[in-house]
Amino acid sequence: MTLSALRDDALRVRAERSEVRVSLPWIRSLPLASLLDVALRIDGQQRETTVVLGARRITPAELSVEDTWWYLQDRVVLEIPDAVTPGIHEVSVSFRLEIPYLPGGPTEPLRLPFSFTRDLVADAAGASVSVDVGSAA
Repeated sequence: MTLSALRDDALRVRAERSEVRVSLPWIRSLPLASLLDVALRIDGQQRETTVVLGARRITPAELSVEDTWWYLQDRVVLEIPDAVTPGIHEVSVSFRLEIPYLPGGPTEPLRLPFSFTRDLVADAAGASVSVDVGSAA
């Protein structure tokens, strides 16, 4: 069974931008640099994203040099520069996870593809124990 990367409260609207909070669909915490080839679609449209790490914003390609950890209970924040409208939106996220301690071949680690799609309500209410990766909380 694969853990879902998109929980009920994953889609947030903040001022004039939107955020999709992605959960780790793996059985152990991983270095954030393990997150590769991030792609986000909202309502069928490919969206350019920025990764929010506390007060910093980086491109998904810059994750490869991060030394932060992605803990099981935490979420990676993908930001898009405009706000979605209130209501239900189809959100799709795909990426690969590099599992540094498992071999994927003679000279490289295992890299697993993941893809998740579900309908989400913008700013869905609900209690969460998750914090965002890179936040001070």
